[in-house]
Amino acid sequence: MGKKGSPRSPRPKPRDRQEKTGRRSLDTLTENDLFIGRRIFGSEVSKAHGSKHDGSSNKFSYSWKKQHSWLHRNFKSLLLMISVTGFIFFMDAIMVSIFHSDRSSVVHDISRLSNVTLHKNGSSQDASRVQMYSRLLNLASNSLAKNVFKPDAPNFREVTSSKSSQWKPCADNNKKPVALERSREMNNGYIMVSANGGLNQQRVAICNAVAVAALLNASLVLPRFLYSNVWKDPSQFGDIYQDEHFIEYLKDDVHIVKDLPQHLQNIDNKNLSLVTDAELVKEAKPVDYIEHVLPLLKKYGMVHLFGYGNRLGFDPLPFDVQRLRCKCNFHALKFILKIQEAGSLLVKRIRRSETRRGRLDEALLGESMAKDSDKRDQEPLKYLALHLRFEEDMVAYSLCDFGGGETERRELQAYREDHFPLLLKRLEKSKSVSPKELRKTGKCPLTPEEATLVLAGLGSKRGTYIYLAGSQIYGGSSRMLPLTTLYPNLVTKETLLTPQELAPFKNFSSQLAALDFIACAASDVFAMTDSGSQLSSLVSGFRTYYGDGRAGTLRPNKKRLAAILSDGETIKWESFENRVRKMVEESNKVSVRPYGRSIYRQPKCPECMCKF
Repeated sequence: MGKKGSPRSPRPKPRDRQEKTGRRSLDTLTENDLFIGRRIFGSEVSKAHGSKHDGSSNKFSYSWKKQHSWLHRNFKSLLLMISVTGFIFFMDAIMVSIFHSDRSSVVHDISRLSNVTLHKNGSSQDASRVQMYSRLLNLASNSLAKNVFKPDAPNFREVTSSKSSQWKPCADNNKKPVALERSREMNNGYIMVSANGGLNQQRVAICNAVAVAALLNASLVLPRFLYSNVWKDPSQFGDIYQDEHFIEYLKDDVHIVKDLPQHLQNIDNKNLSLVTDAELVKEAKPVDYIEHVLPLLKKYGMVHLFGYGNRLGFDPLPFDVQRLRCKCNFHALKFILKIQEAGSLLVKRIRRSETRRGRLDEALLGESMAKDSDKRDQEPLKYLALHLRFEEDMVAYSLCDFGGGETERRELQAYREDHFPLLLKRLEKSKSVSPKELRKTGKCPLTPEEATLVLAGLGSKRGTYIYLAGSQIYGGSSRMLPLTTLYPNLVTKETLLTPQELAPFKNFSSQLAALDFIACAASDVFAMTDSGSQLSSLVSGFRTYYGDGRAGTLRPNKKRLAAILSDGETIKWESFENRVRKMVEESNKVSVRPYGRSIYRQPKCPECMCKF
């Protein structure tokens, strides 16, 4: 600085103006101008700062050029990363919106069902029970919505496969045939059988008749089926099963003919040797046949077991005769080609695969489905088959209360009067049991609501494909609403087959039941709701025999389930899940057939299967 009074140094006006101009030009650059290259940042900016700031300006210019170069090289990657992140957040918002909307619709539908049922029932007891299901169904709905992206729960098959796979089918490996080509002169006569019931009751009757014929050293006339007012099906043996295969397969064990010889038909017409179901105790022992049936057989040369069904016990029975029952059920009875082809279509369409898998498919479908190949277009879709035994006949016969109020009671009583008069007579002579007690002791078939809760409690996801077996569900679509809402991927033979494909089976309920038998037996997991059902028993036994330990079956314990549901107003969903899973696991612990139990349902025994 100069002394006081000396002339002032001139102001650097041009440089100040350059600084201001330089700053304004930098501040006013557009976004695109920042990427136009060295000309701006290497020249104009440097000049704007003047010579005093040449060093700092060069450093700034170098630093910015370095940053600009990195941005230029990675611009597309940054843009892609920002776009992907934005897309993920966008899809997440959409999925959350969908789940909330879906869950709301489920709750709305269940609430609507509850309101309709409450309005219809009118009684406080019914209202309380429906409200209990409504709460649990809401919890199930919330759980299904939350678990969409969670890994699948352990497949039920894996729980039992290790021990079950030690047993292999061997009922057809007779070391010593029962009949040993018995001479016709030693034959005691002919046994005729008229079997009652539907497809599965008739199947049991056929195999029992084969065992009785072997036990009494008699020839068997091809069994006939009685017309039932319940089933309303005129089908006979050859309309369902391959009769020639049946006769040929068992020829070394039992002599089977298609018709009673002419000289014995007059005896049959006069009912001289008729034996009704009422004359044989349920699950009769061999001694009962030897004492009551054999004398008639020897006297008349034939005997007619009329209305025959479950009239042969399982123990005690000679080993070879017991094995013959298994041979009949698992090997000799084959559905006719028409049924196999329609069943093959069912399985193909639900699996979305054209090839069969293993011995189970082969036993059910024969050559109607192509053999499995090494190269597949895609992995077959897995599905669960549910036998919801909730038809009107089952509901009426159970004597249980299913929440329909007075209207339901009148309908079911009228049905009993028309179809089960013997049941009503028996009830008149016995002490009545309340519907509440029947449910508590596990005597009632599961409702669609209860079946839905069991599936949800076991961890079945909302997207699970379910094949529903059975015919008209009592209560119709309103009763089915919880199941169809929580599990929308539900199919039946009516939805999988066209009207033209179903036409040959119209008015033949037993043949339609055969299609359900095939679809259930071929499923990845089979869920039954009534262990007393013959279809459920035969299907589960078939899967045990041919499934090699990989064909899982869910058997809810209805007594334990009733206890779980009784806590429905307060129970937490996690506790409900744990109790249901434990219930099902413990219901499937039986590894070998207990004494006296059905060999058709539990073939895991030396007479039917061999342990390796």
